[in-house]
Parts: sequence; structure tokens; C-alpha cells
Amino acid sequence: MNKLPETDSIKALAEFWQTHDVTDFEDALIEVTEPVFQRAEPLSVILPAADLAALRARARQVHTPETALVSRWIHERLDAG
Repeated sequence: MNKLPETDSIKALAEFWQTHDVTDFEDALIEVTEPVFQRAEPLSVILPAADLAALRARARQVHTPETALVSRWIHERLDAG
């Protein structure tokens, strides 16, 4: 029996499925009854120029895209209650 790859690498998975057929793995498949991916919705926020500049500077400091940094901050704040 073939073994499914245990990786999250999209590149590795794409290469694997280029040379394999899903029907060879039917006994290893399970039905997923709930959504796997959650659709995100865009949100526009108007910031004063100084705040935007500070956000961009902080994002550069932590080597993170601005949108990812803002999203992280919102999640942290919401999780904190």
C-alpha cells in the first residue's frame, strides 16, 4: 500500500499528487463533515498618517506584513477578553 505524505508543504504535496492518484488511497481517506477553511472577510480601517507610519515601522521590525500584524493584535485582544 502507498503511504500518504505527512507534510504541510504545498510544493511537496503538489509534487506527490502529480505522480499519484487519490483512488490508490481510498482506504486512508476520511470524510470531513465540517469546513476545513474559514473564509476571511476584508475590513477597511482608516488610520491617521502617524499611526499608519508607526504600524509600518513595527511590521518591518518584526518582519511581518502589516495586515498580518494587525490581525495578530486583534486576535490577541479578543482572546484576552
